[in-house]
Amino acid sequence: MCGIVGYIGTKNTKEILLSGLKELEYRGYDSAGIAVLQNGIFSSYKAVGKLINLEMKTKDFKTEGFALGIGHTRWATHGKPTELNAHPHFGENSCVVHNGIIENYAELKRELQTDGVTFLSQTDTEVIVHQFEKNQKESNNSFEAFTKTIKDIHGAYAILLATKGESETLFFAKQGSPLLIGINDVNEKYFASSDTPLIGQCSDVTYLEDGDYGYVTPTKIALFDKNGAEKETKFVALSQNKLLAQKEGYRFFMEKEIYEQSRVISDTLMGRAGKDEILFDELDSSLFDGINEIKLCACGTSYHAAMSASYLFERYAKVKTSIEVASEFRYRKPIMTKDTLFVVISQSGETADTLETLKMAKAAGLKTLVICNVDNSSMVRLADASILTRAGIEKGVASTKAFATQITVFWMLSLYIAKLRGSLSQEETASHIDTLRKVPSHVKVSDEMHERIKRLSKRYLHGHGFFFIGRDIFYPLALEGALKLKEISYLHAEGYPAGEMKHGPIALADPTLFTIALLPKHLLYEKAKSNVEELSARDSTICAISQIPFDKADDFVEISACEHYMLEFFEMMVVVQLLSLEISIRLGNDVDMPRNLAKSVTVE
Repeated sequence: MCGIVGYIGTKNTKEILLSGLKELEYRGYDSAGIAVLQNGIFSSYKAVGKLINLEMKTKDFKTEGFALGIGHTRWATHGKPTELNAHPHFGENSCVVHNGIIENYAELKRELQTDGVTFLSQTDTEVIVHQFEKNQKESNNSFEAFTKTIKDIHGAYAILLATKGESETLFFAKQGSPLLIGINDVNEKYFASSDTPLIGQCSDVTYLEDGDYGYVTPTKIALFDKNGAEKETKFVALSQNKLLAQKEGYRFFMEKEIYEQSRVISDTLMGRAGKDEILFDELDSSLFDGINEIKLCACGTSYHAAMSASYLFERYAKVKTSIEVASEFRYRKPIMTKDTLFVVISQSGETADTLETLKMAKAAGLKTLVICNVDNSSMVRLADASILTRAGIEKGVASTKAFATQITVFWMLSLYIAKLRGSLSQEETASHIDTLRKVPSHVKVSDEMHERIKRLSKRYLHGHGFFFIGRDIFYPLALEGALKLKEISYLHAEGYPAGEMKHGPIALADPTLFTIALLPKHLLYEKAKSNVEELSARDSTICAISQIPFDKADDFVEISACEHYMLEFFEMMVVVQLLSLEISIRLGNDVDMPRNLAKSVTVE
């Protein structure tokens, strides 16, 4: 996820910006840039790749005396990772850095281009600076223009903006993306998108709330709320522990990433979930011309996302869908026909087995699509088309938010294809999109839910194994739940279709076999319930996850009231993630770095 730093003061501005960006490297990025405003003149440097490239570009640049500076590390969403697309972005006399996504950027861009504005980048961010300069011409002062700009844009953002006419003023705004202001005993002002760049520079910070905006000068911090009312700036002492700051108070990165799922799913949806249709600007609908089958190929967690997608594609898009384990597909001399769209899924875009299957599909002349989290990865460069999941960097080896965003993309893609094939009505599609918009609220972790699972976890530390069971699309979720538990707890766990219990696995049932039962109200509830009752009759210990109480369960985790089975899917996903996390913590394991595993598997 992108990072922001800002500074007003008399120290070496370049070094403060670069040092701050270095502290944000853990968030992931593919390009970086800084801009310094001094004596009414901007100096700007950008570079693709690691920060060392930006450091080399700026080695001869120095600042002496008062200056204002902003810096940014970019994780590409709109546009490839190039210097033109790197932040800061400039207008005629202003520049901006921005985290988040501007949902209405396409509409604003068209209007600005009609007014004669030339855009240099492919990003959504560039509209901010041009819209600001448009408003400047119609406003009494720059702050009024900035306030108008914030009202013009829709989406998620953390923004720092500087303009030549006011070279001692830095404007800021926050909506749905983190932004902090820091101060020290010599009254310098710092900005950052997390604590870490401020440690060692600041003594106190204020955490901006959604809707906050304002400006800072050498002598003032002006802060306004979403209604335009000026508010008091409340500072708190800044922790000096950098690792803790990166984890933002969570015990492990995996825990932090589970909690981040609400925000990153919102990012995945932004600009794509229209009123009654799905919009993928990155896709040309001709990609699906002549396609009679979709073949999904992946490994591990991404394979479970692919399996989930197969239910959605066949149910809504009415297109034949098959799924393949990449490591097997490579070696079985598969038959590939050109009426097949070959889709690969990978968090990193570098997974060796999956990458090789993509090369095979390309060599066979198939159309190819990659679902990935990393722009400019090997798969994204090779495939005919790509959809980025926008999950941001995931430091925990056991994937959580990458899986959540992959499922979100696949649900949207099933609706996109359904429109092309005419398999859903406009009303049905609009209903799905309305449900999609509710997903971020359903994956928010409540203190009550987390505490319930934390207490529950102590009962599941010892036994001879776990069954995770579900039906339909909840079967791949059961597989994913079992994988999460295996990865970080080292306990034996298996995922099964609930209906398969009586075909062999039920022989293992006894009180020390723990069954995690996924029982959605809106999808085959009675069938799945009957399968769980079979296990209960054989004395298996049952933990039921449902919105309907289950009297034969030894433990019951109640999810919230959901009107659609996919909302139940996402809520149950969070429950099994948290259960695996808490069991692993109780066992004393390193949750983020489980034994024998690596984050990106780049070998066979």
